[in-house]
Amino acid sequence: MNYRLIAGIFALCLLVASCGTKKKAKQNSTTQRTTKTDPRKDNSTQTGVSTQTQTDKPDTTKATPKELSYQEAVAWYIETFSQVAKDEMVLYNIPASITMAQGILESGAGRSDLTQRANNHFGIKCHEWTGERVYHDDDAAQECFRKYKDAKYSFRDHSLFLTQRRRYSSLFDLRQDDYKGWARGLKKAGYATDPKYPSKLISIIERYELYKLDDEVLGNSRGRSARTSSTNKTYVVKKGDTLYSIAKRHNITVEQLKANNGLRSNTISIGQSLNVGSEKN
Repeated sequence: MNYRLIAGIFALCLLVASCGTKKKAKQNSTTQRTTKTDPRKDNSTQTGVSTQTQTDKPDTTKATPKELSYQEAVAWYIETFSQVAKDEMVLYNIPASITMAQGILESGAGRSDLTQRANNHFGIKCHEWTGERVYHDDDAAQECFRKYKDAKYSFRDHSLFLTQRRRYSSLFDLRQDDYKGWARGLKKAGYATDPKYPSKLISIIERYELYKLDDEVLGNSRGRSARTSSTNKTYVVKKGDTLYSIAKRHNITVEQLKANNGLRSNTISIGQSLNVGSEKN
């Protein structure tokens, strides 16, 4: 009888111990599952990639807020697109200051109807375009214009437009920080019919100090004022002039004359304004 009682107690102890072991194992399994990384959540602390940079990067898919005043819109535009313009300058050698000034002027700092509807900042028409399009009154009624999901592609098409058309090739003989030469060269090449187009671009660049974007890309350490505030003497090219005759007239060498004006060839044109030295020189 005592043996039966002892055997029953022993069997009960084994059953209790077995249940406890299973419960502990289940708890451990649950703990392991809950400590696994959820791939849908932010793992930046594990990968070393900060999400703050991605959050702070300007969103170039959005149009300029309509409620902003013009000055506020220009400030928003510069903050949003200046890096895009600098990236294009690195790739295509077009001054970022020129790209930004053209964008501000032609899109009304991003507030024009075409820009709001299509993210098209430079009025680029469809031509061979196969993507989305919008129709907008321009030189003629309801002309076809390219539509972009992201405005940065409008900036890219602007770069391609200038680099792939032969009539703009002379621009790339100019220094990349010669925004005045670029502004005048665009008008001369037929980019715009407005006779005041160059002065408008130059005014925007100087008012908002967009030339600093060029300096950042080129790594210029000297301030812009040091390069432009000196009393430069200018000479307007007349019929029959050559670089040699102009240089001789102003007691400088042809090499100095070309360097002063960022010229890579000996080609000059009537009406062209040349820097022929300064009092400091």
